Amino acid sequence: MKLITRLTFAIFILTIISCTKSEHKSPTLKIAIAGLAIESSTFSPALTHEEAFHAKTGKAIFDNYPFLGQNSPMRQRANWVPILQGHALPGGRVTREAYERLVTKTLDSLNKYKPYDGLFFDIHGAMSVVGLDDPEGDFIERIRKVIGTQTLISTSMDLHGNVSQKLAQYTDMITCYRMAPHEDARESKERAVENLLIRLENGKGKPTFKAWIPIPILLPGEKTSTRIEPGKSLYAQVAPSTAQEGIIDAAIWIGYAWADEPRNHAVVMATGDDQLAVKKTAELLASNFWEKRNEFEFVAPTTTFEKSLSYALASKKNPYIISDMGDNPTAGGAGDVTWTLREILAHPDLKSAAGPELIYASIPGPELIEQAIAVGIGGKVNAEVGAQIDHRYAPPIKLEGTVEALIHGDVYAETEAVVKVGSVQVIVTKKRKPYHHEKDFTRLGLDPRNAAILVVKIGYLVPELYDMRGDWIMALTPGGVDQDLERLDYKRIQRPMFPLDKEMQDPDLSVRWIPSIESL
Repeated sequence: MKLITRLTFAIFILTIISCTKSEHKSPTLKIAIAGLAIESSTFSPALTHEEAFHAKTGKAIFDNYPFLGQNSPMRQRANWVPILQGHALPGGRVTREAYERLVTKTLDSLNKYKPYDGLFFDIHGAMSVVGLDDPEGDFIERIRKVIGTQTLISTSMDLHGNVSQKLAQYTDMITCYRMAPHEDARESKERAVENLLIRLENGKGKPTFKAWIPIPILLPGEKTSTRIEPGKSLYAQVAPSTAQEGIIDAAIWIGYAWADEPRNHAVVMATGDDQLAVKKTAELLASNFWEKRNEFEFVAPTTTFEKSLSYALASKKNPYIISDMGDNPTAGGAGDVTWTLREILAHPDLKSAAGPELIYASIPGPELIEQAIAVGIGGKVNAEVGAQIDHRYAPPIKLEGTVEALIHGDVYAETEAVVKVGSVQVIVTKKRKPYHHEKDFTRLGLDPRNAAILVVKIGYLVPELYDMRGDWIMALTPGGVDQDLERLDYKRIQRPMFPLDKEMQDPDLSVRWIPSIESL
């Protein structure tokens, strides 16, 4: 009996050890992470260089993805190989040298650590490169040559990206944001990773069917925000459609309006294993988009800057926010067009220090920043700002005023100064920077909530500014991301294209089936 008891006890202990080991066994899946993200306007003279991407490699990449934190459940489901991920502020075209260097670094690292079960490809989708059409398509094609056709690729994108047929072919699963402003960016990336993990874990692998439908619509984000109709209801259809049996994901891309390339237009895609469900889902989303094309309007009132400023000066609602849209650096503008600032400084109501406080954000001026550092807070500066890159609409401005604030260390601006000219507080930066958050202003000693007027180089307001507004208008100002698309000199986009060709016939919105990469 004692022998039986000992044997039973030993078996019990071995069972516990075995279960413990199985519960803590290392994941068998191996998944790489890579991607480059930028919005690039081909209508801007600016160029984007390698350092603008602030490229991360190795474990630093995980900082971009809280859902892949060290102890997160998703992190435990695979062995992750963070390769390279770069994200640049929107701007001008990327130099070919910068693109090749970043791509080569990615390919070399992928080759070093291969093979992989999966790849999370995190891109924006609107990168333009000097001398190269469809950079994201080129990038993923070159990735495939390194990692092979068996590796499952799941791609995450901005809804303002462009899905070329090549990009659709070389990825397996693909999704994009469902909100503009992009409050669901993190959620969308997590969805792309979750889709990848599920298909690897359940052994189903690549989707059986990929539907791609190009839609000849090219509209700015300021007309297609999901805050208002028809964008709100159009995008509200996406999530329920993905809940159907046989559907992995579906998405609507507005596309990027400020690049003159053949791939720039709207797209709908759906992926899954049920051919009929995939077809119906894609065609329904595409047809609904086309039917609503004439309903898209700007998300806020628009007018000339002259009228915008007159409305702001007459308003008692603080702050009255004016979007200086044409040079919006969050959409690809150079960020240094001086046209609007010139109009502000010339206005008689703003020339006296006793006038209504107007905060202008912002204008690059490295020469002025050097002077500000030399004279310090309270000192006088007199130097040129702006129009070093985009001087098509107005020349550099000689800004003469008093330094009210001076801080260093911003990842984009590097150094920022506030210069008081009359009743105008001009934020001058060493390098361009968009101003999205209240803390961007308060750290400079400014109080945007109580300013009479706040002028920002932005299109539709991000949530924090939107919630802060007393009133808001979008000014149709000139620049590399001009909202009046008919003023842009398109030469290479596919025509006819709505709204440029208003009398065009209804397009063919039937599914184009994209073959699996193995069959190409």
